[in-house]
Amino acid sequence: MASANGSSVTEFILLGLTQQSELQLPLFFLFLGIYVVSMLGNLGLIVLIYLNSHLHTPMYYFLFNLSFTDLCYSSVITPKMMSSFVKQNIISYAECMAQLFFFAFFVINECCILTSMAYDRYVAICKPLLYRITMSYQVCLMLMVGGYVIGFTGAMAHTGCMLRLNFCDRNVINHYMCDIPPLLHLSCTSTTISELVVFIVVGVSIIVPSFTIFISYTLILFNILQIHSTKGRSKAFSTCSSHLMAVSLFFGSSAFIYFKSSPAGSGDEDKVSTVFYTIVGPVMNPFIYSLRNKDVQVALHKTLKKRMLP
Repeated sequence: MASANGSSVTEFILLGLTQQSELQLPLFFLFLGIYVVSMLGNLGLIVLIYLNSHLHTPMYYFLFNLSFTDLCYSSVITPKMMSSFVKQNIISYAECMAQLFFFAFFVINECCILTSMAYDRYVAICKPLLYRITMSYQVCLMLMVGGYVIGFTGAMAHTGCMLRLNFCDRNVINHYMCDIPPLLHLSCTSTTISELVVFIVVGVSIIVPSFTIFISYTLILFNILQIHSTKGRSKAFSTCSSHLMAVSLFFGSSAFIYFKSSPAGSGDEDKVSTVFYTIVGPVMNPFIYSLRNKDVQVALHKTLKKRMLP
């Protein structure tokens, strides 16, 4: 049976992260543990923010959405990846396109959330007197809705381009998921339009947010250096350091994949780099934002105390 796009391929074989048999079982348990911790960490942060009214501020509103996004796109990737460690990982054409869509949707949305968080920190540090007005509930809601709309639009563009391609009899994907570069590499028809769309969408999703974050933190740095109090500077740096760690991990690894000289290529280094923003990022973010955040620590202590006391 031919697939919807006229290609003879109805299913793909995902080679997974590695073909070394001695590493399959250890890696399965490693990523199973990472996935469980990621689910518990992000879900715990979501519940914690929801239950504690003093965390109902713009900063934690964005963090709530970041945890939700990490929870979702980690679930889109990791379970299917783990199955490749124990058996031949076969994914249907429709499932592959669906995975690509939701992966692109959540990744682009995460870019927008991280950018909104940088803007929030800029307003909080550089324009504290205008913070309540500038970062009102309506503004935060518009930023989040805008992020989801941009994510949906970008995901539709990527998936639409993939649906136009023919794969003939080439159905072995050298990856652990249906990502854009390895799929372009398999196509037996011209990928020029698809590569152009990748360049435009990924450029808008990575370059624009990166530039916005860079400008925000440049202004924040100038403002912090003007603070005379050592305690004040330390508090300001502490407020921003968690976000900078998350931004560096996410944008650094994703930029490496999509801005190489040949977007249609795929190799083992691509898979390793992809692990950082699809699996390592979602599991690290809850710890980055909780271990270095006193408000979250206090909220966790109060919540546990309430649950433990009769």
